[in-house]
This record gives sequence, C-alpha cells and structure tokens, in this order.
Amino acid sequence: MKKIIALLLAACLVFALCACGSSAPAPAADSQPAASSGSSSSEPAPAAEKFVVGICQLVQHPALDSATQGFIDALTEELGDAVEFDSQNASGDITTCATICNGFVASKADLIMANATPALQAAAAATDTIPVLGTSITEYGVALDLKDFNGTVGGNISGTSDLAPLDQQAQMIIDLFPEAKNVAILYCSAEANSVYQADVVEAYLEGKGLNVDRLTFADSNDVALVTQTACASADVLYIPTDNVAASCAEAIGNVAEPAGIPIITGEVNVCKVCGVATLSIDYYNLGLTTGRMAAKILKGEADISAMPIEYFENPVKMFNPELAAKFGVDIPSDFEAIEE
Repeated sequence: MKKIIALLLAACLVFALCACGSSAPAPAADSQPAASSGSSSSEPAPAAEKFVVGICQLVQHPALDSATQGFIDALTEELGDAVEFDSQNASGDITTCATICNGFVASKADLIMANATPALQAAAAATDTIPVLGTSITEYGVALDLKDFNGTVGGNISGTSDLAPLDQQAQMIIDLFPEAKNVAILYCSAEANSVYQADVVEAYLEGKGLNVDRLTFADSNDVALVTQTACASADVLYIPTDNVAASCAEAIGNVAEPAGIPIITGEVNVCKVCGVATLSIDYYNLGLTTGRMAAKILKGEADISAMPIEYFENPVKMFNPELAAKFGVDIPSDFEAIEE
C-alpha cells in the first residue's frame, strides 16, 4: 500500500513540473508593450470628407438649366464622389425659394448655389454663415440692395453675373431696325434685376431719340395679355434676361410673331424661341465658373468674403435665322446664327 501511495505522489510531482514548464513567463513589472509597426488591420480607415451642396433654382428654363448643369459638372470634376447635390426647383415661386433655402440651412448644407435673383435673395435671408454662390444674377448690388457695391459682396456671398453690355443690346434695336420709333420693354415687375436692365436700356434708347414704354407682368398668367398690349403700339419689343419671360418665351412669340413685331432679347435661349437677335452669354460656361469657385471654397483654397463677382467676358452677337428672314432683317456678318 505504501508503494502505491509513493507512486501516486511521484506522478503528481511530475505532472506539476510539466505544467510549470509549459506556461509563458510573466512580463517584468517595468516592461512596456512592443511598439506597433503600423495601424491595426481591424481599425477603419479615416472616412473621406463629404460635402453637401444645396442648389436652389428659381424656375426651369434652358438658361438656368444650363447654368445648373455647368455648376454640377465643374464641381463633380473637382471633387468627384466627395460632393452630394440636393438640387431643388422653386417652379417660379419666390416663397418656395425661401422654403428651399431654409431647408438647406436646417440640414446644415456645406454650400448653397442660388440660381437667379430671387433664389439669391432667399439664400441671403436664410443664412449669413453658410457660403452662398449666386449665378445668373445680373447685378448683385441691385439684387442685394448694396450701397456703393464695388464688385465684391463680402460676408458669405459671391458668385457669377450674366450681365451682357446693355448699351450694346439697346444699340442692336437701332442698328437692325433703323425705322423703329417706338420700343416696348417687357419684364416681370417682381425681378429687381429686370427693373435694372429696363432702366439702363430705356435711358440709352431715349438718349437716341426713341420712345420707350415699359410694360410689366406679375407672373406667367398675364404674359400673353401684356405682350398683346405692347404689340399694339410698339415697333420693336425688348426682353431683358428675365426668368418669367424666359419661361414664357413661346407664349410671347405666339402673340408677337403674328402681330409682325420683332423682338431683341437679353439672352440666346429666349431669342431661339421668339427673338430676332441678341447679345448673349453662355450660361453653361457661367455655371462652370461658379462650380470652380465652389470647389475652391470647399477645399479651403479661397475665402468667399474676398471673392469678387465673376463676369462672362465675351458675349456673342447671335440671330435667329428663321425670324430674321421672316421680318426681312439684314443681319451683319459679325452675328452668329443660332443653331436649331
């Protein structure tokens, strides 16, 4: 029995010794963990910075559509998938512009692009911190009621202007219709920049001895009636870069053309529908410029408060071949034909 007990004790001793030999040595009390050779594969890579850009466009028509597309294309080229667009159209309603811009502020958009004057005014009222870039704005000083505007808005606003030389547009009326004595200017009374253009063109034409009537419509509902009134007494109509007129260009043409009254327009897309000639900018390229400005702001390469308004440098004289022929207008050789 004693032998059996001795054998059992010996076996237990051997087992204990083996167990101790297989365990890892405890680290010394003052030892430090080994330095990592790199970030752990289990740690997520830092997320790329994402930007949300809100676009408020006043109304759908070719000029504003082109500016918005140019803006999106330029910003996408610069930032790729890092930018997300929230593009909304106010369908010509100024109150809706305010609702859209306030929504962008509530959702903390990184930048707002305001396409057309009422959209810019709504964005300016909605925020003084989020960067706001306007496009298709004729005169920022007028749109924002700025005193002594020097070309830079300051604060959180900048952008691009669609202003073409108004004196040259007015001179087209004299050059192309030398027999004309009475000119009617058609525009929307709610658009501050249309009022500005009408002021400049009226002063120029009256300075050349022509009679000028200004006829305004409040919205699209009375465009046809106002055009009919204008055609009753005018030899030529002039339409500035007015958003309501642009969205109703076909309705205007349906009245003026049968009445035999030609139209000079402030931009090419309206001229394409109902005008004889225009001195116009390229709205797509205007949008491209606006998008590149936005990229600089979002990448931290420019301070919007110091960015001057940018202008389209080379407006082009263009004509509508069909209507020019119909009205018997002799178009000078420096005009480009508007393509169908």
